[in-house]
Parts: sequence; C-alpha cells; structure tokens
Amino acid sequence: MAMGRGNCIKVLLLTFLVTAWSKHSDASTTHVVGDSQGWGFSVLYNDWADGRYFAAGDTLVFNYQQGMHNTVPVSLAGFRNCKASASESSKAQSSGNDKFTLKKGANYFLCTYQGHCSSGMKIQVNAN
Repeated sequence: MAMGRGNCIKVLLLTFLVTAWSKHSDASTTHVVGDSQGWGFSVLYNDWADGRYFAAGDTLVFNYQQGMHNTVPVSLAGFRNCKASASESSKAQSSGNDKFTLKKGANYFLCTYQGHCSSGMKIQVNAN
C-alpha cells in the first residue's frame, strides 16, 4: 500500500526526533580531550570544549606521552589558581590514557607539572 505524502513527512519527522533525542539520552559518550592532538600545549582546551555537548556520566579521556604530564580533577579555586589541594592531588592520574567520568555541572581538570597549567593545560567542562 502506498504511503501518502503527509504520512511520509510524519515518519521522517519522527525519525529525526528519535535520533536527536537519542544523542542526549542516558547513553554515555567518550570524549578525547584535544581530539587527535591530545593533552599537551597545542590546544586551547576551553575553546575545544565550547560548542560540544557533555552529559553527566560521559567520560573524558586525556591522551599524552606517559611521564610528560598528568591529569588532576580540581575545584574551581584549584582551576583558577592552577593548584591542586592535597586531597585533589591524590586523585591525579598519569597513565597517558587518563579517564574521568563527568559529574553534573562544572568539572575542572589540570596538569600539575610545574608551569603546565599556567601554560594552558587546564580545562573546564560543563555537563548537563
């Protein structure tokens, strides 16, 4: 049986809505910070994060050569001051393939190697 033009448009609209909704559903997404350039000095990380959709439960992956950097989740104060507290420092990862699950709201990360944060190795990600 042939589908009328109105029904065809309804099916297309429904398909679009389901696809759009599924991109923002409970399925988590993995985001590689800095894409192929990774975690280092070559990317403006807040520019990288702008315009991307992050959800609570998504994973951020920080790729870099092991021994060259680290990744530490910090508070807003730590982010602003480029300094991790003792309790934050205990959560540092240095595998070169560091993974963190985002919580709802603002999430802050930086590298605590001397001078790295002040040279731009820090990022703020807001998760919905």
